[in-house]
Amino acid sequence: MAKTFKIKKGDTVMVIAGDDKGTTGEVLQVLTKKEAVIVSGCKKAKKAVKPTEENKEGGFANVEMPIHISNVKKVEA
Repeated sequence: MAKTFKIKKGDTVMVIAGDDKGTTGEVLQVLTKKEAVIVSGCKKAKKAVKPTEENKEGGFANVEMPIHISNVKKVEA
C-alpha cells in the first residue's frame, strides 16, 4: 500500500531544514517511494550533460534535487 502525503504537486512549500532553509517554491514532483519532493528553485546541483542531436555542445545543467518531505512545510497561498 502506497503512503499518502498532505503535500501535492503544485502546492507552495517552505524549506524548514538544510542549506535552502527559509526559501519557498512550488512542488514540481512528489517522489512517494523516496518520501521526497522536488521544489522549484531549491537544492540546485550541476549535472553533466552529454552532447546530443538537440544539444550539440553538452556541458552542465542546473537541476533541482529531491528534498525529504519532512524538511518542507505547506504554506497557505
